[in-house]
Amino acid sequence: MENKKELLPAQREELTSTLKARFEKNMNRHEGIEWADLQAKLDSAAYREKLWSLSEMERTGGEPDVVGFDEKTGSLPAGRQEYIFYDCSAESPKGRRSVCYDREALDARKENKPANSAVGMALEMGIELLTEEQYRELQQFENFDLKTSSWVKTPPEIRKRGGALFCDRRYNHVFVYHNGADSYYAARAFRGWLRF
Repeated sequence: MENKKELLPAQREELTSTLKARFEKNMNRHEGIEWADLQAKLDSAAYREKLWSLSEMERTGGEPDVVGFDEKTGSLPAGRQEYIFYDCSAESPKGRRSVCYDREALDARKENKPANSAVGMALEMGIELLTEEQYRELQQFENFDLKTSSWVKTPPEIRKRGGALFCDRRYNHVFVYHNGADSYYAARAFRGWLRF
């Protein structure tokens, strides 16, 4: 039986080609990283499920790109580092919009429920929501979410009171806001990250 979280060879090739083109077009996001080292990991059978997660980021409009190394592994020899991918689409990913924050919020809605939640979708995709700190780091590369907004990982003390955080960029400034976790909007999705 075929593992549903594994891409077919043609799908792997297409995704790798897309990632390479994005990598070469946006060198400012990953200084010091060589494509050949990254491709070796992308091609490795040991990372097939993570490659599937990258394909889910791509399929839902996230335009994932490598933005650095995991700090714990950055000084290891080439090929042994863990790379960090963020969703780098100009606006919040289209295939993930109109979702509330998490399953608890989804279950709490009595009517007009969205189809899914940000945390639930991220879990299904094998990725995590960006934190506020990661979101601000992403904004150092270029301007994102000028017309949309993105849910970010919400601290437990805020979430247990019914709230959730989201971010956007307006007036050349990154803003962090709050909403009820059960709210959802056509212009709000979430941005994720993956350690590869």
